[in-house]
Amino acid sequence: MPAPETIAIETRILPADATGIAAAAAVFARGGLVAFPTETVYGLGADASNAAAVTRLYQAKGRPAFNPLIAHVADVAAARRIGRFDAVAERLAQAFWPGPLTLVLPQAEGCPVADLATAGLDTVAIRVPAHPVARALLAAFGGAVVAPSANISGHVSPTMAAHVAADLDGRIDLILDGGAVEVGVESTIIGCFDEPTLLRPGGVPREAIEAVLGRPLARAAAAEAQASEQPLAPGMLASHYAPRAAVRLAATEVAPDEALLAFGPVAIPGAADAAAMLNLSPSGDPAEAATHLFGYLRSLDAKGARSIAVMPIPDDGLGEAINDRLRRAAAPR
Repeated sequence: MPAPETIAIETRILPADATGIAAAAAVFARGGLVAFPTETVYGLGADASNAAAVTRLYQAKGRPAFNPLIAHVADVAAARRIGRFDAVAERLAQAFWPGPLTLVLPQAEGCPVADLATAGLDTVAIRVPAHPVARALLAAFGGAVVAPSANISGHVSPTMAAHVAADLDGRIDLILDGGAVEVGVESTIIGCFDEPTLLRPGGVPREAIEAVLGRPLARAAAAEAQASEQPLAPGMLASHYAPRAAVRLAATEVAPDEALLAFGPVAIPGAADAAAMLNLSPSGDPAEAATHLFGYLRSLDAKGARSIAVMPIPDDGLGEAINDRLRRAAAPR
């Protein structure tokens, strides 16, 4: 997909040590853009209160301005300055923060997050990340940081610094290299509405959240239908997370000019003659598969096959998040 138009700048890449984190905090303070690791994927950060910096972020990614951003904060106290917590939100924050869970809450009075970052909604998406680099960076900066995935909008999300550089070199100020991420898919997003609603499956499985709440989560079918006009949260656009090659799901055979993204034992016709093959998890472990998902999609895409055939993946646990990303990658563009 074509990259967005933007002014080329020099992008530095620094180790995610104390010196790099201090440099990154200084970039935020002057309105710049920094890519940094979280436990889910690499995020592209900007000062959440700085509308000009948020505008630069949308431009660098080529992201539609109607698609809201997640505000990352250091702790629950900082989250309460941004959003209004009800009993459900408090329970989820206590159970899963810091971690790969985002809560969509009514904005607190005087919420400092720029209107552009909330896409004009009266709600705000908030997360307290668990990655030590992200936490150190938020503490050093001292404010909220909006941070969508650090890639061109709609492309495969980045799970290592090299993926970020491939998409955004010359478009952002700094990349903090903290190695490969741990989870590999974005955060789960829960809308704390009249009924707690799963807006996007992700790094915390639905079953774990429902166990804490003691009831099923509502489904966001209606919200999904309206997402192209005004999504309630990130990651709800129909086409997203897409490689250049077409993606074919639930494959039970492989054509000779297709690459294969396998899962579990590989015993389908044509696999031996596939243009390329990578196995998300030979043992069929969804957690291992999530870690490899975006990196393997990028690697297979680089082989130049016309399409990527994907073997079926069960919807249990993190499989729900994996299949969500794959459906959006396979959607018409």
